[in-house]
Amino acid sequence: MNLRNDKLDTIAAIATGTATSAIGIVRVSGDNALTAADNIFRTACGVSLKDLKDRHLYYGELIGADGELIDLCLCVVSRAPNSYTGENTVEFHCHGSPVVLSEVLRALFKQGVRQAEPGEFTKRAFLNGRMDLTQAEAVIDLIESETPLAAQNAARQLGGAVCEKMNTIYDKLVDIMAHFHAVIDYPDEDIEDFKMQGYLTVLRECEEELRRMLGTHERGRVLRSGIPTAIVGRTNTGKSSLLNALLGYERAIVTDIHGTTRDTIEEKVLIGKVLLRLIDTAGLRQTDDTVEKLGVQRTLDALQGAGFIIVVFDGSKPLTDGDMEVLRAVQAHGESNVPKIAVINKSDLFVGSCGDNSNGGKPSGDPCGGKQTETMCFCIPEEIGMEHCAISALTGEGLSELEEIVQRLFPDFSTAPKGEIITSVRQAEALCRAIDSLTLAEEALTAAVTPDAVLTDIEAALFAIGEVTGKTTRDDIVARIFERFCVGK
Repeated sequence: MNLRNDKLDTIAAIATGTATSAIGIVRVSGDNALTAADNIFRTACGVSLKDLKDRHLYYGELIGADGELIDLCLCVVSRAPNSYTGENTVEFHCHGSPVVLSEVLRALFKQGVRQAEPGEFTKRAFLNGRMDLTQAEAVIDLIESETPLAAQNAARQLGGAVCEKMNTIYDKLVDIMAHFHAVIDYPDEDIEDFKMQGYLTVLRECEEELRRMLGTHERGRVLRSGIPTAIVGRTNTGKSSLLNALLGYERAIVTDIHGTTRDTIEEKVLIGKVLLRLIDTAGLRQTDDTVEKLGVQRTLDALQGAGFIIVVFDGSKPLTDGDMEVLRAVQAHGESNVPKIAVINKSDLFVGSCGDNSNGGKPSGDPCGGKQTETMCFCIPEEIGMEHCAISALTGEGLSELEEIVQRLFPDFSTAPKGEIITSVRQAEALCRAIDSLTLAEEALTAAVTPDAVLTDIEAALFAIGEVTGKTTRDDIVARIFERFCVGK
């Protein structure tokens, strides 16, 4: 499908946001970009903007819509097709005052330029063949990346890591399609007959490669969004204090009043190379308070969706019936294969004994041979399958050990091929359809059905692969992708 519009307007936008900064950039793109920019910029060297060399910085004056001087700035020109968008583009590198940048836009609008929509510069780069959809999506992933590994993966995808893989598979399938069509459409010609085993081998190789790429998607989702981490426990064990300690600032309200946290609070924190999406939850306990009941239900919901569970205990007191209720809730609502860790908080106030839970979970106050740390003994049933550590969220003691356990529990993403981790749900869904179609094509070949049936399945696989790169993507899908972008990119 051809999405190219040959009559695109000339657009402009602030590319550096609206906050005050040292440098602010206004970007212009379109057929009229050079003319519009020439009408508001005077080079110090006296050369017309239309005669400037590509990708060289020139110093000069910016003139506003009312003819007054706006700023002394730098200007760079990139002519089509060798620009980011594939069109004539101009950038003004100004002082980063929001007022100055707005005045530059106003001067350009007077020249017939219009305000760019979110992501329109990158959308034009895609429409003009400067990048495929995997590279376009990598742009916003790079902008939104929150870890060095996420940035590295996005940068490699922007460089073409995914599209190269997709194009290789696409070309192999096209070769099979071409041979099939040649034999079917020209039966009287001297064309080499089908080599079914060879085709089957190629189809299986393509399917295996697609499955390998799809297999990275779960890792990519975590890499991009973080691991949803539920911090749970009974009231007043220090869940919010732990959240604040990990973040390094006071995000959650902390008091001695039971039920202070009524709703879930979500923040991200990078521990080593692992991005955690921390969810501070309401304390689990029986309550008649209607609002607190809603908070407790949201805690149970957070457990169900968690990829990591941190259970917080109060180390200054023996294990209680309430703690046992929390453990039962973790078992009932958390996935069995989800990593869990018991964090025994308030180690600075540890009293030196814990409850004996061998008798139906009833605390006795006597020491027992439960989970051991350097400073305390704490009974946690073995069947829960938790690692554990002792910390003080108040003093920070033990946090380094907690961080070491987190890094040990989760894979090191630096071992994965950078640029080949699929972070897009859209791409993953298309890969699933391509794999299903190839599986059907292989079954058809094995069953020795007519060639047209095999062709139908291979064509479906090609269409799905084309959706990944943008060769066969619809207008509405493209629009949805670029809605994620900020204005000016």
